[in-house]
Amino acid sequence: MFLSALEMRNIIESSLLPKRSQCTLSPDLSMTIKIYDDHETDRVALVKTGIDAQKLTGCRAINDLIAELRTELDQNHGQNQHHNPAGNHFHQLHRMTGR
Repeated sequence: MFLSALEMRNIIESSLLPKRSQCTLSPDLSMTIKIYDDHETDRVALVKTGIDAQKLTGCRAINDLIAELRTELDQNHGQNQHHNPAGNHFHQLHRMTGR
């Protein structure tokens, strides 16, 4: 089963919600996925390039890619908080107050 570029893009981008993401496919079937921090800025949280779209032929392969992207997002988020003490304070305060 080979999905069209539009179908693949829709599946990946909707799987990453509520994060905003953008999938692009080059003529050589190499995919790039950009995941943004939020819907209000263009600050990129993660860019994954060189994904071989020809290998994304079924649900398992796409699910594995989504899981890999989420893991990388979580790792990047943890590193950003580790290097930004103010960010840690904000997130701790947010958890305590619910705001």
